[in-house]
Amino acid sequence: MLGSGRRADVYALEEGWVLRREREGGGDAAGEGAVMEHVHAHGYPVPRVRPSGSRTDLVMERLSGPTMLQACLAGTLDVTEAGSVLARLLRHLHAIPALRSTDPADRVLHLDLHPENVILTPDGPRVIDWSNTEEGDPALDWAASAVILAQAAVGGDHLSSPARIMLTALLADASPLTRPALTEALRRRSADPAMSRVEVELLGQAEELVLSQGRTR
Repeated sequence: MLGSGRRADVYALEEGWVLRREREGGGDAAGEGAVMEHVHAHGYPVPRVRPSGSRTDLVMERLSGPTMLQACLAGTLDVTEAGSVLARLLRHLHAIPALRSTDPADRVLHLDLHPENVILTPDGPRVIDWSNTEEGDPALDWAASAVILAQAAVGGDHLSSPARIMLTALLADASPLTRPALTEALRRRSADPAMSRVEVELLGQAEELVLSQGRTR
């Protein structure tokens, strides 16, 4: 085992590959892998994947490098630059057509893009953990990232200051973030069973912080 998250464990396989296994029978590894292959084919920075034959198991390229969060805390990546990189990654993703939807306005959405899901490899940032991916309005993706950062920013711990700076940088340019998208992102976050009671209680303050940026249409 290499690591364990809220919903899954990651194991080393042969050189250059890892296995991510969802706990309690959850996940849709085939669907997630198909989205990763689709965005990779359009030049988006994600790990390579290969078929596993399992709904819970995703076999993917092993990446080398710190997460964006680790680099920021270590002082090797400027926090403002980190927020700008997140914004660029969202814009790049939303330039890619949807895989399944026939609505030309729909795009691939990550819906969990934050500093722990970006690995800073020698070849540049790579985006991991596509388990929440959907297709739809890009505004929801921006809202999801903004809520995650804002929730950390109002948490009152060592992550609060860097998260606030990242949020400001994320929304520094005109973004497609809208009030309806923000409302939906907050609803989804509050309904996430992985959220603790304390984390859910921070969402009101997180909403106020996002709105205070003045970038929401």
